[in-house]
Amino acid sequence: MSKYVMALDQGTTSSRCIIFDHQGKIIAKAQKEFQQIFPKPGWVEHNPLEIWSSQLSVMIEAQALSNIKAIDLAGIGITNQRETTVVWNKETGKPIYNAIVWQCRRTAKMIDKLKTDGLEKKVIETTGLIPDAYFSASKIVWILENVDGARKLADEDKLLFGTIDTWLIYNLTGGKVHVTDYTNASRTMLYDIKNLCWDKELLEYFKIPYSMLPEVKASSCIYGYSKEGILGGSVPVCGAAGDQQAALFGQCCFEAGEAKNTYGTGCFLLMNTGKKMYHSKKGLITTIAASNEKEINYALEGSVFAGGAVMQWLRDGLRMIKNAPESIEYALKVKDTNGIYLVPAFTGLGAPYWDPYAKGTVVGITRGTSKEHFVRAALESIAYQTNDVIQAMLEDTNINLSCLKVDGGASANNFLMQFQSDISNCFVYRPEIIETTALGATYLAGLAVNFWKSKEEIKNNWLLNQEFKPVMKIEQRAKLLEGWSKAVRFALMWKDI
Repeated sequence: MSKYVMALDQGTTSSRCIIFDHQGKIIAKAQKEFQQIFPKPGWVEHNPLEIWSSQLSVMIEAQALSNIKAIDLAGIGITNQRETTVVWNKETGKPIYNAIVWQCRRTAKMIDKLKTDGLEKKVIETTGLIPDAYFSASKIVWILENVDGARKLADEDKLLFGTIDTWLIYNLTGGKVHVTDYTNASRTMLYDIKNLCWDKELLEYFKIPYSMLPEVKASSCIYGYSKEGILGGSVPVCGAAGDQQAALFGQCCFEAGEAKNTYGTGCFLLMNTGKKMYHSKKGLITTIAASNEKEINYALEGSVFAGGAVMQWLRDGLRMIKNAPESIEYALKVKDTNGIYLVPAFTGLGAPYWDPYAKGTVVGITRGTSKEHFVRAALESIAYQTNDVIQAMLEDTNINLSCLKVDGGASANNFLMQFQSDISNCFVYRPEIIETTALGATYLAGLAVNFWKSKEEIKNNWLLNQEFKPVMKIEQRAKLLEGWSKAVRFALMWKDI
């Protein structure tokens, strides 16, 4: 009887492997960073072979640390950085170019042309996405148009495309399986999220051959089996979801109206909207939530570009703090920010503004401003940005958010979580296990092979670490939000001055 499930958590800066037991507890984990490649300003790449080798090494390490054999594993689940694009030769199995990472902006002009050509509405209505270089479609085109011989190979049906989940499954199964799941397909800007198929009109516009595309399946099903030599035996590869949809599932947000926010380098807030697909009027993205073969659920998503990155900037750029926990000490030394606001638009502003030209802005500085005030304002900025997304979701759906489940590194910051509760006027729940992204992939894999029988059984594993209740007075909240709104207007105005 298999006792464990292995999760592969392939992120933007590192590959991880975590082995969970039936109670959702971590048995072993291993992590390995890999190289970030910046060929030109605004360009970001990864070596796909290094991604695979780093993922392979942490799998073996986690297995060795726990002394768990292949026969002990019920299945393997995968969660991954989304939108990052790999194109490889079908005959050799080798990439023809580095992976173009979701952060890469090299195809921005391609998206400008798409809008000029009148396809913006088509993209929004079909894919649920706002046209942007963030997504995979234009990255595929760049590779086909700029790598010697790529277009000819594509026309000869000799190339395969995949997001990182597809690349890992292909290698895990020894090149036997070319597949992706609904969540990752919905981030390519090529997938019809209503009719669940690759869209012919968009493929024709981008000149992407259908033969390059992976088969799309549910997030929880058996895709194939790992090669015997990898783990010492064949194990079902049976769960896959993009990192944020995996976190939504790992937080047990199974019902419409349930939401989670992941506080990582950026912040990603997703609300499960059930079978209903909302087309946002507030700059949010409609996407497919992790779903099984019997039903498709949707989600609204808002992305904040600078979350934990604000703390990294304070530490590494300004050297105001030595580590993230120190930020709490400084923030609590003052009763408020003394009227200053920091808008961390380091790379523009994400949802609900979607303005790539907004600039980082600090307003309200006086002679009485101290480092403590500045650090507190930096922490509060993360909660303000998240609240902007929450309010946009409420306006789009008319669903009142009674609670917000949180995860990610910065969710360990009690000051930030309390301020989030206060400024958004909702309960904030932090679970015992904040590795919810890997846990979501684990649950999806386990359900596919009956390691867990139902979502209800999984819910029993979710344990509360701490609850944060709103205590701020209505007048104070309104005053703070008015000040934040003014500060954001200054950040948005910068390009026009």
